[in-house]
Amino acid sequence: MKQLILMRHGKSSWEYEVSDKDRPLQQRGIKDAHLVAKAFKESGPVIDFAFSSPANRALHTSMIFLRDIDFDLTRFKVDKHLYDFSGDSVDGFIKRLNNEWDTVAIFGHNYAFTSLANTWGDQYIENVPTAGLVHVTFDVDDWSKISKGTTKKTIFPKDLKQ
Repeated sequence: MKQLILMRHGKSSWEYEVSDKDRPLQQRGIKDAHLVAKAFKESGPVIDFAFSSPANRALHTSMIFLRDIDFDLTRFKVDKHLYDFSGDSVDGFIKRLNNEWDTVAIFGHNYAFTSLANTWGDQYIENVPTAGLVHVTFDVDDWSKISKGTTKKTIFPKDLKQ
């Protein structure tokens, strides 16, 4: 069985005149990433490897999340193919993953993550919110063969706030 954790970057700031790749997280994005990590740590699977888009907001989200779950950062890489908004590049990236890894987390962007969560999962998600996490499982042993899977869990910041 293969398991994919899709996490959209936290809420970013438009306050600075920087390129899209350099946009930072807002304070809310930082807090939400911590909230989601805490919820995931309580019930999520052990992640074998993790990847992030090179965009600042995705990379910062990944570092907050992975540190909060005590993840070994030697099993983490940044990959330019995850700086994708359509989902085509992410789809190809996932299908080329090393089959030694059963559970992989990726940190990236919308519209790609909402599209892929709906393509691969069995629950319709109107929109994966910022810092939202979707866990999808696939009954295959080869990443290149993933197609329709099961949406095991969603963790969205608004559901964690009281």
